Amino acid sequence: MFIQTEVTPNPATLKFLPGRDVLPGEPRDFRDADMARSSPLASALFSVDGVSGVFLGSDFVSVTKSEPVDWAHIKPAILGAVMEHFMSGRPILAEGAASEPADTGDEFFDDEDTETVEVIKELLATRVRPAVAMDGGDITFKGYKEGTVFLHMQGACSGCPSSTATLKSGIENLLRHFVPGVEQVQQI
Repeated sequence: MFIQTEVTPNPATLKFLPGRDVLPGEPRDFRDADMARSSPLASALFSVDGVSGVFLGSDFVSVTKSEPVDWAHIKPAILGAVMEHFMSGRPILAEGAASEPADTGDEFFDDEDTETVEVIKELLATRVRPAVAMDGGDITFKGYKEGTVFLHMQGACSGCPSSTATLKSGIENLLRHFVPGVEQVQQI
């Protein structure tokens, strides 16, 4: 098995591509070892000293390290954990684990904004999320109120130095162009 590794815009996160499906459907973001209990793969990655986050995408795994850990020290152990998991045939999510992310939370917006929210979600799904996934992360809709779109950044996007530029220069401009009434985008 050959696992490719790609850098992301976030220097604390690397993207690992095992060459097969990881988690088709909605991605999952694990911010600590307790959250990772529902995934044997994420649990194995959190057992590597220095791992502070695991994000499972459709065909990739993004791993975030804590400072001041050096990638040269933990990358071999991460590659070993990913390879061992896929070679073992174990599932990505433990039996009985919800297939939907646990932290979806309630979205908030007024009923009269339903059409606007549908357009925002469509643009995020077709134009934003695929591009962000290429960098090892994800962005999800959380709410819309008084012209402000609230988004949640996950994986490599969470804590990325360029995330503010992505939000303001990229996503905000896109949404303002296509969706009348959108004035700004904020991260939550």
